[in-house]
Amino acid sequence: MSFDIFASTAEKEGILGSVNAGVKVALTLLLTIILILLKDWVSITIIFCIELVGLWALGLNPVRLLGQLWPVLFGVLLSGWSTALLVEKTGTMLFDMGFLSMSTGSLVTGIVLTIRGLAMVLPGMMLMLTTDPTDVADSLAQSAKLPVRFVLGALVALRLVGLLLSEWNTLGQARRARGLGSEDTLWQRVKTFCGQSFALLVQAIRRGTRLSITMEARGFGSASTRTWVRIPQYGLVDVWFTVGVVLTVLAGVLGALGAGTLTFIWQ
Repeated sequence: MSFDIFASTAEKEGILGSVNAGVKVALTLLLTIILILLKDWVSITIIFCIELVGLWALGLNPVRLLGQLWPVLFGVLLSGWSTALLVEKTGTMLFDMGFLSMSTGSLVTGIVLTIRGLAMVLPGMMLMLTTDPTDVADSLAQSAKLPVRFVLGALVALRLVGLLLSEWNTLGQARRARGLGSEDTLWQRVKTFCGQSFALLVQAIRRGTRLSITMEARGFGSASTRTWVRIPQYGLVDVWFTVGVVLTVLAGVLGALGAGTLTFIWQ
């Protein structure tokens, strides 16, 4: 299966694509921190539902977003299931197998953790799918005034993620072209996965070393000041996007207050 985590032309030209990259990064970080601090199911569910409706209204299909990065979705679901098995058991027992047990209370806790994980993942996916990494670097360096070496390193890393995913697919296709993998057992598939991972790691280290030497040779990071081709632009769409995120958070908090369930992780 191939992956494409960067913006297509249509997505970059949409409403979300016109929002300044720095604004999206800041608001995504803000929303993530707030979701980490919230604990009750009402506020988390309200925020998640508004995210789903908002992304759909702005031209992004949330189901497709989760499908494009299915390993992340799998990880969120697995964390919720594990939590339901490991947390303190309250309420009615659903099943008890000795070392594995689940109650209604632990199941609700696992579901809430899953919803919170999905609510945290969706903004990040939106950011990746509607933003050019170069725009992110421009905003971080010029608006946020972050160190140039850090920004350029982050930009290169983002650019190389897609290449690494492409190489992973190439390694798998090369193996299948040799007639391997069609009748592998589970153990053989685990060994293949470990072998491909090691090969990808070696290639990543070699490419990173060559790229670092090349960037140093061309003067990246050595100058005290830099000039920039593109200057980040801010407009009315950024204001409306910020207002929308703030209202989403307020709706979740006020909804939980009205229901009497508002709690934070330290409570």
